[in-house]
Amino acid sequence: MSGNHRHSWNTSSEIHVRVRHGIQTDAEPNGIVHYSNVQRILVGKYEEQEALDIDALNNTRRADREVLFFNRVPKVGSQTFMELLRRLSIRNAFSFNRDRVQRVETIRLAPIEQLHLARMVSSYSEPSVYVKHVCFTNFTEFHLPEPIYINIVRDPVERVISWYYYVRAPWYYVERKQIFPDLPLPDPNWLKKDFESCVLKGDRECRYLQGEIHEGIGDHRRQTLFFCGHSEKCTPFNTVGALERAKLAVEKHYAVVGVLEDINTTLTVLENYIPRFFQGATDVYYDQVNSFMRINRNFFKPPVSEEVKNLVRNNFTREVEFYQFCKQRLYRQYRALKLRSNIP
Repeated sequence: MSGNHRHSWNTSSEIHVRVRHGIQTDAEPNGIVHYSNVQRILVGKYEEQEALDIDALNNTRRADREVLFFNRVPKVGSQTFMELLRRLSIRNAFSFNRDRVQRVETIRLAPIEQLHLARMVSSYSEPSVYVKHVCFTNFTEFHLPEPIYINIVRDPVERVISWYYYVRAPWYYVERKQIFPDLPLPDPNWLKKDFESCVLKGDRECRYLQGEIHEGIGDHRRQTLFFCGHSEKCTPFNTVGALERAKLAVEKHYAVVGVLEDINTTLTVLENYIPRFFQGATDVYYDQVNSFMRINRNFFKPPVSEEVKNLVRNNFTREVEFYQFCKQRLYRQYRALKLRSNIP
């Protein structure tokens, strides 16, 4: 497995270095720890006097069953992680299950639908994985056993740009028409509209107004919604209430929330915090990294200027805060591994 493929982009305010070295392995008696040479140097920059309890940071131990629930956020590399889980299911001997493709994907469910979902996932034999685009669903509210929750996040502006061009990609509609032949084709002018023009002209689709509630197809601007839950209080865009509910769910329920922009750290934390499912994830990913990187890649997405991105970012303040919150939590989990492993 060549180290040349292992690259990581850490974009927090504390870390601005591209990792170029291969991952080395340091294993403690109870787990698998992979650290690159550069990561060792970077982590050493932190003040390690802060209390980092690996058990307190690991919600896996709070789960009632060995059932992993990945309520995947769209356009965060979730197709790649889903395929990784499918391959790991063969390696690590667990059952892999995913939701079927739907004509209209409903991510917010009524209470009775949440109950049906929780019952179905709870019915899987251990160990099992279930993957679905859906808001966070609290199984304990229905007196059902808590699964192991995971998810992935992405820079919210990059994510909304990715979604904008994803739903306009020619192959997207070819695939949809093959599954649902009677599906009408979209307006050609809508398909040709580029993101920069959409933002600069103040198009309704690209204004991203605070408090706005819109759940039509092609609108996945609220990454927080997948963590906040099904409540109507989660639907207004870029609000403090939705942000705080999403943060609380992550802290209380999620074992790991990975970060697309830092695959190395994400895989390391998943391997060590949820080894039953993710043992060997780094090896599996980098052994076939080229095929993973091609999954759902959109060659029809043109570049977007930083000026336009910054205009959009001004309206994504709470979404950006949530992304940074998840990133910081992931790095705390990573640093706790380093402390327990006594790595110099």
